[in-house]
Amino acid sequence: MRSNVGGEEDQGNPRNADARAQAEESDGQGRRILINLPQGQKYKSNEISTAKYNLFTFIPKFLFEQFRRYANIFFLCIGLLQQIPGVSPTGKYVTIVPLFVILTITAVKEMVEDIKRHKADSKVNHTKVKVLTSAGDWIHKKWMEVCVGDILNIENSSFFPADLILLASSEPQGMCYIETANLDGETNLKIRSGLVCTSELTDPKNLARLTGQVEAEQPNRSLYEFAGNIVLSGEQAVPVSATQLLLRGARLRNTNWVHGLVVYTGHESKLLMNSTKAPLKRSTVDIVTNYQIIFLFVILVCLSLISAIGNLVKGNNGEDHEFYIKADSNLNNGFGWQFITFFILYNNLIPISLQVTLEIVKFIQAYYMNWDEAMHYIDPEMGVDSYALARTSNLNEELGQIKYVFSDKTGTLTRNVMEYKKCSVAGVMYDPEREFGKQLGHKDLVDNLKQGTNSPEMISDFLTLLTVCHTVIPEQGEDGVTRYNAASPDEKALVEGAEKYDYRFVARRPESVTIKTCAGKMETYQVLNVIEFTSTRKRMSIVVKTPSGEIKLYIKGADSVILERLGQNREQREHYDTTLNHLEEFAKCGLRTLCLGVATIPLAQYEEWNRRWVVASTAINDREEQIDEVATSLETNLTLIGATAIEDKLQDQVPETIEKLLEANIHVWMLTGDKQETAINIAKSCRLHRDNSDLFIINSRSPEEAREEIQEQLKELKKDGLVGKSNDITLVTDGKSLNYTLLPDMRKDFIDLCTSCRAVVCCRVSPIQKADMVELVKEHTGAITLSIGDGANDVAMIQKAAVGVGISGNEGLQAANSADFAIAQFRFLSRLLFVHGAWNYSRISKVILYSFYKNITLYIIELWFAIYNYWSGQVIYERWTIGMYNLFFTSAPPVALGLFDRTCTAATREEYPSLYHSTQKSEFFNHREFWKWIANSIVHSVLLFWLPQMAMYFGVSWESGQTDGYLVLGNTVYTLVVVTTCLKAGIEMDAWTWFSHGSIWGSIALWFLFLVIYSHIWPSAKFVASNMAGMSEILLSSPVFWFCLLLVPTVTLLADVAFRAIKTTVFTTETDKIRIAEVMNKEVAVYVEGGRRPISETSRLLRNVRKRFRKNKQRQEEQATMEMDVRHGYAFSQEEAGAVSQGEYIRRYDTTRPRRNFSRNFRKQTPPPPVRLLQVQLYQ
Repeated sequence: MRSNVGGEEDQGNPRNADARAQAEESDGQGRRILINLPQGQKYKSNEISTAKYNLFTFIPKFLFEQFRRYANIFFLCIGLLQQIPGVSPTGKYVTIVPLFVILTITAVKEMVEDIKRHKADSKVNHTKVKVLTSAGDWIHKKWMEVCVGDILNIENSSFFPADLILLASSEPQGMCYIETANLDGETNLKIRSGLVCTSELTDPKNLARLTGQVEAEQPNRSLYEFAGNIVLSGEQAVPVSATQLLLRGARLRNTNWVHGLVVYTGHESKLLMNSTKAPLKRSTVDIVTNYQIIFLFVILVCLSLISAIGNLVKGNNGEDHEFYIKADSNLNNGFGWQFITFFILYNNLIPISLQVTLEIVKFIQAYYMNWDEAMHYIDPEMGVDSYALARTSNLNEELGQIKYVFSDKTGTLTRNVMEYKKCSVAGVMYDPEREFGKQLGHKDLVDNLKQGTNSPEMISDFLTLLTVCHTVIPEQGEDGVTRYNAASPDEKALVEGAEKYDYRFVARRPESVTIKTCAGKMETYQVLNVIEFTSTRKRMSIVVKTPSGEIKLYIKGADSVILERLGQNREQREHYDTTLNHLEEFAKCGLRTLCLGVATIPLAQYEEWNRRWVVASTAINDREEQIDEVATSLETNLTLIGATAIEDKLQDQVPETIEKLLEANIHVWMLTGDKQETAINIAKSCRLHRDNSDLFIINSRSPEEAREEIQEQLKELKKDGLVGKSNDITLVTDGKSLNYTLLPDMRKDFIDLCTSCRAVVCCRVSPIQKADMVELVKEHTGAITLSIGDGANDVAMIQKAAVGVGISGNEGLQAANSADFAIAQFRFLSRLLFVHGAWNYSRISKVILYSFYKNITLYIIELWFAIYNYWSGQVIYERWTIGMYNLFFTSAPPVALGLFDRTCTAATREEYPSLYHSTQKSEFFNHREFWKWIANSIVHSVLLFWLPQMAMYFGVSWESGQTDGYLVLGNTVYTLVVVTTCLKAGIEMDAWTWFSHGSIWGSIALWFLFLVIYSHIWPSAKFVASNMAGMSEILLSSPVFWFCLLLVPTVTLLADVAFRAIKTTVFTTETDKIRIAEVMNKEVAVYVEGGRRPISETSRLLRNVRKRFRKNKQRQEEQATMEMDVRHGYAFSQEEAGAVSQGEYIRRYDTTRPRRNFSRNFRKQTPPPPVRLLQVQLYQ
């Protein structure tokens, strides 16, 4: 049981007893939170963790993860079998000790990687926040120490540490702005409003005396719904809704401070309930390797059975040589024991060294990514200095096989910054950056106004509309600069854009706005009515009384709704065609457009309309419909002013990066919580959707409607065999439609439609829906997926994808902490995939294949030797050299392959994304490649055994009287295997470095050095090498040995060299051509085949589909309107049905009066200097 911060109270205090009794009254349907009292029950901590392990779960989770690999289970069984006395021909510890070392190294690597996650979590958990004490003071506490029932003070630009109920704020009536881009991807600010009963509690002393309780629903994942009550002592219950809820992950904006009561903490907060449990991911290469080990295990069992049967047959034929091969007569020599002996003897067909080699290679590959200066992002203005970070090395090779990329929008593709760029007024475009046509700048518009040219009255109306028709609030900072607070980033950009023409929005009062014209004149417009923006209306209007006494309606919105409301007079439609052309020109640049209009309303008409407006606004039944009807009646007979163009600024090089991804045959899907128009607009500006691409929009209101739309569109594609192909189509759908399309009976058809499109845009989707879309693609296609995002709302899809990439530094660190890889900018994704991903995949593939090759080449020779040793289980090699083979003599070549081998330079791979196709198709590592290498190793083992065996067939003798034996043959074969396998690694290398040379020639030299030293250890060390005494002299003095050393590797590798030469010169791939061009310093571009397939036939078929689709579409008018909005670039962000209506919101402010403040009592801290404001006092 806990209490709020402050002095301890006597447990016998009746106030505490009442609190406990009150808490125990919970009926299980919700939770009761006591205000400024000890809580009656314990709630979850506010500490969060995105790490895979903790102190207690590390060992069981780690062992589970490791023994999901069949190789580790296999080696554990071998190690246990080797402990049986008299069974193992290779010793007791040659398997169990290396396995223990491998697991230890892997455990250390996992701990190092997970400690990084814990550090990142700790940084979040130790962030400080101000908490109210019982004495009415503010003290700093860590986020992890925040508890349910605490009252917090959150300052401007800070994130909320838990889910809070808004009590009071620095704004009138407890209002505040919040940014939820981290939750739902929406760019517009949202307004939250405190309750009347708490909004005046701005003083912490009064707040500390507040008592009562909050009844809240149980924690759930619904971001947009909340139901509860607040019951203050001696008062009736007051309902609390999502209007008062401040969610963890959201950020306070344009508001000095808020006070909030904690209702949900930690993993019970809505944000974290929308997250999924951190998965234990495995790479596709790892999974395929697992299956290949099963195949090898079956072969191993078969070989062991064959050898045991051979031993049994020889024994039954009277050829029993146990009396001289094994001196111990008590050894187990039955069929079963013989089978185990051979099973242990051949176990090295499955390389135990592979795991430790892969761990070393992957670990260093991860640091290659971490140290890459080309992915180092520095932004001095924002104080950002960030490198890429591989948070796990287990998925390095997955980066080279990505087929689908799922991207968030806000903060990932965009900067969440709107900037006014250009406009069209009275048929004249004012664009200082225009490339074609007459170029007029912002100064030219002002000059035209002052000089009375190019429709000065229209220009005046244009500038007045920008500064009057909005819900922006001006605020003057301590530096004297006026800044604008706005729920809509578009409106803020328009008001800031007006300043380019020396028109300034100065002050807002409840009934009027004041502006300053370019002539320096102050003008006040009386605000009569505000007709709000909604996504259905697609427009916002304001009725004002001008300084001259005229009543005017200013309107802005989508061209599809503005243009149809124009009057029929010539002057009202004079610039219709020109403005449309300008809109299309703006849209092609990826800009957000709005169409502007004006109408002068006679006084009598306005008074009559206003009476109807008041009636509609106070209607009990069908209020929204009546308001819309009355509003529409006034928004007619408009005069077209022109259009504006706003840039939703993209991250650097986003369009170029997406083009590269598409050229690499990677499907790019945008999953965002933002509005449909905004999502489509960004899809155009980042070149995900092109002007000549077809647009399929699914906005379904019921399951039946969704099924009909999907089947109708899919039917047309099936007619021409276009299903499953990358057609030039962009599919757009929303979260509501996904509720139906993801139903079990529609999933298959829906994903068939999605995978038949070049791009997919899902808007207004929740975090869980993002994860569902990723899972749907994984299940249906089996493709390797990648999710990239920057916000907490992206965590679920990041964890669900095969590879998760977090953008660090934009919207907090939760996405980056939960991801497998973190980068600072979206543009770095191309280098991460095309360079590091492709290199990692080809390198890891060669490491695995080469490791199997070298082990099978050496150890399958035991089978050939068994034919000559009467299937007795005798080992041809000296016991300790068997273990040294993987540990010393062939350990460096696979590391060289894994770290330094590459095809094509990094610059070439980035410039020509089509080179990614070969790794994307898994051409370097698949079952066919695996068995090619296995067959190659078997052929090599045959030559490496039988050629020296035939050379020594009649025996070899030395002048000293010594003769050859099985160890002379064994060490000769061993030497030839080391030389051949090392040279084989050199043949497979595409790039030679100093380490490559050192790994090959150094490994061969190391074996000869070892042979010389090891041959002279005995009898100084009596426990080893007793049968190797003088072996180096025997071998090195034999002409047969030198003859074999020159002949056998040459004969063995001759076919490999020939195959490589023919493949490179006759069957040359695009990669081979470019690699050769780079070596010869020739121009690379002429060898690039290009990334896109010919689509002329597909385009023709698609045009037929488009014609039939439009002919059959029932809601043709609705579709046409959507396509028109897209074609002309319409987009506008504004919260709808918010806590405070737009009309009420602007009438709460009087910016000519000073803002109210509150007494700040913070322990051990100096209060920040007050901000001098131009505004914000509730109008009284």
